[in-house]
Amino acid sequence: MVSKERIAAGGLIHSARRPTIPGSPQSVADLLAPIVERTPDADALVSRHARIRYAELDRQANRAAHTFFSLGLGPGDRIAASIGNHSELVIALLGAMRIGAIWVGINRALAPAEKAYMLADSGARLFLAEPEMAAEIEPIRGNLPDLQQIIVAEPGAVDSEWADRLTRASSEDRPRVEIDPFEPAAIAYTSGTTGRPKGAVHSQHNMLMPGAVARFVGRSGPDITVGYSLPMTILNVFILGPILAAQAGAKCVLMDRNEAVGIAEWIRKEQVVQFASVPATYHDLLTRPEIAQSDLDSLRQPGVGGATCPEEFRELFRKRFGLEVQIGFGLTEAPTSVSHTDPKGPSLTGSSGSALPHVELAIRSEEDRDVPRGQEGEICIGPSREGIWADVYTPMLGYWNQPEATAEALRGGWLHTGDIGVMDANGNLYVRDRRSDLILRGGANVYPAEVERVLHSDRRIAACAVLGIEDDRLGQRVAAAIQLESDAQMSAEEIRELCASQLARYKVPDRIVFVREFLRNSMRKILKRELVSLFDS
Repeated sequence: MVSKERIAAGGLIHSARRPTIPGSPQSVADLLAPIVERTPDADALVSRHARIRYAELDRQANRAAHTFFSLGLGPGDRIAASIGNHSELVIALLGAMRIGAIWVGINRALAPAEKAYMLADSGARLFLAEPEMAAEIEPIRGNLPDLQQIIVAEPGAVDSEWADRLTRASSEDRPRVEIDPFEPAAIAYTSGTTGRPKGAVHSQHNMLMPGAVARFVGRSGPDITVGYSLPMTILNVFILGPILAAQAGAKCVLMDRNEAVGIAEWIRKEQVVQFASVPATYHDLLTRPEIAQSDLDSLRQPGVGGATCPEEFRELFRKRFGLEVQIGFGLTEAPTSVSHTDPKGPSLTGSSGSALPHVELAIRSEEDRDVPRGQEGEICIGPSREGIWADVYTPMLGYWNQPEATAEALRGGWLHTGDIGVMDANGNLYVRDRRSDLILRGGANVYPAEVERVLHSDRRIAACAVLGIEDDRLGQRVAAAIQLESDAQMSAEEIRELCASQLARYKVPDRIVFVREFLRNSMRKILKRELVSLFDS
């Protein structure tokens, strides 16, 4: 078991409460037990290379757990994985939960330097990766002293090292490990103001809350096929995909294509009912001529998140689905959504809806006092105080090895989001400003500080400012204003190449302008709002 002392040493805050989740297993380790008992032959996962029923998924998860044991891994050890949306990823995570390990999902789209940082920061002992991802890390293993093994897991390949080890696992029985659902179970990396990602630590209890609430409000059930094309190495996506589906006894479709035509094929073939993505994806689904609108007939719960929605898109959505776009507010630290609009209710421009039943939302001042309705303040999240969900929600345990950031985010018993918002008289939330100037590009989070850190690594750049500029399709695009050192020369293409060498492609600036000198305030901070007009043309 991971002791409270060990948690505290990592800067985490152990939950003083141990609530029971209504109508749900109490740990991800026990997630499959109810459905295996009721309907073992129901489809659990459908991916490009496999169709797995719940009883088989349970056995494979046990094999993964015993495989991890054979590799010398146990409770509290970090297991990192960089695999696409395939059954291998789901089996590995469930196996990790059954031995009390801590899961670290690493997005395949990240640059090698970004992957290496997460491996180093988490202290991962095992990296389970597709061949290309493993090849990126192998040459720099000397810089990762905690990383003991890299194992290749090639989706669909029966002769990959991971598949071979599963086949040779010592048992298909559930391992005898006592699981505490309130101890660290997963690290989800989210960028911060320093330009380096921070690891939000969640317990197995946290990971089960969104699915339990979805069942409570009628948004999941055994007849609702769930499909996701966003990367399931992102913990929020995994929670809303395989974990939510298993809590309901439903089928989860692991979509390995993220472009509109491929998504439409998955929806039509597997009759997906619940699918969530960003406006840009839905725009393409609804407008691409090669996609028949009958391909989307099974969708009864289309959801949108991750970016602002232009009115043109809202109208397109209304005509196709007869619903208002369902907008929510959520974050990695929650995890996932904490508010939603009602798709059958009136459209409230700019609203992110009201609090889901397990949480209470508050708008608080810099002095940590509630502000009156209609006034701006920081959006904070706490457990609901009434009904069957009273005090069931627990926030993240903190940021991995960052005690100061943890204390700041969890002060006063609230999860402080850093986002600025307003609550109206009816409890509807309006988000005014994203924390730290977060750029939402097509559903992907881009923090200016990350890009600026890379830009500043080149001595020719005297100063820079990265910001988001509005885009009808993607919500926002990444833009950079550059001030070069006197007599220095650098082209926009060289700047993009610099960023691409250290950052994921979606973080590379789409628009670049050069300025002679930046306007600054009295604190010498660059006035980013004054730069927006430079990108109008």
